[in-house]
Amino acid sequence: MLPSMLRLERLRRDHAPALLAFEQENQEYFTRSVPDRGDAYFVEFSSRHRALLAEQEAGLCHFHVVLDEQGDLIGRVNLVDVEGGAAELGYRIGERAAGRGIATAAVGEACRLAVAAYRLSALRAVTTLDNPASMTVLERNGFTAVEDISIDGRPGIAYRRQLGATR
Repeated sequence: MLPSMLRLERLRRDHAPALLAFEQENQEYFTRSVPDRGDAYFVEFSSRHRALLAEQEAGLCHFHVVLDEQGDLIGRVNLVDVEGGAAELGYRIGERAAGRGIATAAVGEACRLAVAAYRLSALRAVTTLDNPASMTVLERNGFTAVEDISIDGRPGIAYRRQLGATR
């Protein structure tokens, strides 16, 4: 469950300006631990945002933003590639909110929603080995390492979590 001062909201059209600002503000920070989205992501942001909303409407993905007590967007948590009762979890918390347990709480809430709202039975996630914070978030939320992988040429690990009773 998210602390009362945080909210996880399903992605909407009106989140676009705040989401773009969040991604721009944290671009350098994110590229230290995840592959860079590249400049095209920002140039094509509006059309990409519309496409994400269409995927969400079709039930292929479930996108969420994390808002702090002031309503500022400080992260995102997504369930993508929904198929056969499973999805892949992805998340990112901005630099100014990092290290405060927000990612752990937001991922926990996404796991709860995966069962309660989206009726999923399993989640997958991946992270690079040089991102121990991400590994900790996954492990604290009941994910189990299942295999070593390569993510854009970087050593990584794949995780899985069977869903059932919410944590």
